[in-house]
Amino acid sequence: MAEIAIVGGGPAGSLCGEQLARSGHSVTILDEHLAWEKPCGGGLTHKATQAYPFLLHNSLPKKLVHSVELISSDNHRVQFQLPHPIVVYSRTVLNGLLLDRASSSGCSVRRARVTSIDTDSPRPRYCADGEWRSADFLVLASGARNRFSPSSRPLLPSELEITQGYFVPDSRDTIQIKFLRQFEGYIWSFPRNDHLSVGICGKMDSHNSAELRSHLQSFISSEHISTEAARFYSHVLPSPHEHSFSQRPVVGRNWALIGDAAAWVDPLTGEGLFYAMRSGEILGRCLAEGFPEKYPARVKAAFSDELQFAARIVRRFYRGTFLGNAITTSMVLLMRRSSVLRQLVGDLFSGTQDYTSLKRRLLGHLGLSVSEFVSCVLNTDRPASLAGHSASDSAD
Repeated sequence: MAEIAIVGGGPAGSLCGEQLARSGHSVTILDEHLAWEKPCGGGLTHKATQAYPFLLHNSLPKKLVHSVELISSDNHRVQFQLPHPIVVYSRTVLNGLLLDRASSSGCSVRRARVTSIDTDSPRPRYCADGEWRSADFLVLASGARNRFSPSSRPLLPSELEITQGYFVPDSRDTIQIKFLRQFEGYIWSFPRNDHLSVGICGKMDSHNSAELRSHLQSFISSEHISTEAARFYSHVLPSPHEHSFSQRPVVGRNWALIGDAAAWVDPLTGEGLFYAMRSGEILGRCLAEGFPEKYPARVKAAFSDELQFAARIVRRFYRGTFLGNAITTSMVLLMRRSSVLRQLVGDLFSGTQDYTSLKRRLLGHLGLSVSEFVSCVLNTDRPASLAGHSASDSAD
């Protein structure tokens, strides 16, 4: 029975630990917080609940959201229905659920702070609360600011984004996403079971905390959201470049990175929960089979190509223009006129439509404006600013 130490008890670490414990390994999960809250939406798409049905079928508090409203930088709005609901959890509840499953599978779950690691010897060592211990393999699942990157490098400021948010004692039924002018990120309002998660994310190298907070306060005021008795949080999440996926090793002789530590996050939408859990599960299976070196190839087959494609188009999406407007504004305006585009975006939000097969789906189904718009976003060989078609071109 191999001894596996997992640093980080979030979704990635918990799923990895559960997978390994069920395979008969001796697993210790170490986390200084365990189940804790963080400023993110907490949404799980259909692909997540399909892969892990227990996320949907349990008695824990959660919110099933069936509609989304997109708001452009100049306040044009469009609302659409989702073909499959997004399941929204408080992160405290979700992390607790996953840690309980890991513990029930046989993992030892310890509240402890890991301050140092040593992977130079065949059996890696880690220092938890001042005491050095060893294991056969070390799994690093300690987030985007993970300080432990053997044979790798920490994520750069340009590969990170700042998030700030409030947990507001309010009740609503629709997810809201607000775009900002020349801003790589967005504002969100996610309804949870007994409160709203309202926040903003922006590239660390392009935007500072004061700017983010100012934008967030303007949105809260315009949407008549009261922050009385609300709790404020701030956190850092990955927002990888295309080359981040190829230039950062995620596995070594006796260690591996999973979840946010490996930057497995969609840089376009910020979705990370599904990829965290999936990466933990994949690594767990590779370790259980005795072939950790297979981890990168299996992640690539499962989802990393999709994340690389998102990284390739993210700057174009947030900063490019189409028909004289920002791409995000044109998307909202075209969605108001095109039921086909509303359905398409609904599938993207639900996780049932990937980026790489989007063009094939669109051929022959959309009018000129919408087809050109999608080509503008997805075709990385063309300039971000396109002209030549009027806004009166057919949408449907």
